[in-house]
Amino acid sequence: MHAVNAEMAVESGPWYRSIRPKQWYALLASNLGWLFDGYETYAMILTVAVALKQLLPAAQVKMVPFYAGLTIGLTLLGWGIGGIVGGILADYLGRKKVMMLSILAYALMTGVSAVAWSWTSFIVLRFLVGVCIGSEWGTGTSMVAEVFPRHTRAKAAGIMQCGLGIGFFIASLVWFFLGSTGPNAWRVMYVLGVLPALLVLWLRRSVDESQRWEQANALRRQVRHRLRQGERLADHEEKYATFTLKALFLEPSVRRQTLLGLLMSLTTTVGWWAISSWVPAYLASVAGREGLSATHWSSLAGMVYNVGAIVGYILLGFLADAWGRKPTALLYFGMSLVLTPVLFLWVHDLNWLLFLTAVNGLFTLGQYSWMPVWLPEFFPTAFRATGVSLVFNAARFVAFLGPLCAGYLISVLGGYSMAATWIGLIYILGFVCTLFCRETKGQPLPD
Repeated sequence: MHAVNAEMAVESGPWYRSIRPKQWYALLASNLGWLFDGYETYAMILTVAVALKQLLPAAQVKMVPFYAGLTIGLTLLGWGIGGIVGGILADYLGRKKVMMLSILAYALMTGVSAVAWSWTSFIVLRFLVGVCIGSEWGTGTSMVAEVFPRHTRAKAAGIMQCGLGIGFFIASLVWFFLGSTGPNAWRVMYVLGVLPALLVLWLRRSVDESQRWEQANALRRQVRHRLRQGERLADHEEKYATFTLKALFLEPSVRRQTLLGLLMSLTTTVGWWAISSWVPAYLASVAGREGLSATHWSSLAGMVYNVGAIVGYILLGFLADAWGRKPTALLYFGMSLVLTPVLFLWVHDLNWLLFLTAVNGLFTLGQYSWMPVWLPEFFPTAFRATGVSLVFNAARFVAFLGPLCAGYLISVLGGYSMAATWIGLIYILGFVCTLFCRETKGQPLPD
């Protein structure tokens, strides 16, 4: 059984010695794809206010927080649509092929958004970038889970997920030097986002398709052929004949895990996009009140936050292999709940805020690693990419309202502190849902 060779790897000794070169290539490809997604996403967060001040009519500049929330929200909406469609395609066309198409599409659309000529065109183009970005994560997550041995899956998933934080950090670093170079610096940030297109050439040559998917796809073809011949299927074969999105809700145990995952994903997504994505802007506002450079402190906060996040991504994977998926997720949700008011409401010294920004990043952004670690273990191979992509992305259909609400609350309440504190209560939902999920540490992937 070639599809399960990874599960038979020797588990003694250092974990990384059981990993073959092709497995490392798959992890590197998924990490780099997510890294470029991270760069593109955080470049938007860092530049959206600057771009809108340039593109909005003078009379509407005072509404920049609202339009920034609208831009981020619609990007999330596009991400949700593209992510679900991409996950379905990855189950039918293959992990590798859809990953390549996704990377190429979002690289090109990011470059196009650099030439936005009005606030309307900017928002529309950002929505389309979101559509293109969406499908990369689900394909990479499924591929990594399917090619790594069970005792290393969580570690590999955490390493894959840290690509987002590295991308965020690179965007912050680039903006730190580029932000003060002129009014069109934000356009240069998006032009640099075209570079991931080069990754497709390496992917095509160096990364193999998931053998688990190839085996499941062969069974799907056989089952459909038998159906066309009028044969009856056994119960365990039904999943190969059912549309992947529908299959998620047929079996009670899978349906339960899907619904719990959706609520947990909603918590993580709302928590980050509606709260933590405003951390650089919040520190910039504090610095501005003290007569310091807002751009400097915004970039510095972004870099520090993402250093914490990178540690948090990787740490979650190692803790999940050591402690289990459930206790690790509970820790991250609980700490995110506590740290939100500490950062936004109770501490005002800039040096302490920088430290807390790193710790906050470890838990609030690092929290995303529970999804590539845990979600692939919820779903069979035949519809794994659809399942992880639905849970990861469907939350954005609701979460895209988070930045809109946050932008409104910031305007109404006169600042970030109270808005973030109130919205931060969302972490209670994720904590409670985690209690009802089944532990999957050390178990084989369901087939």
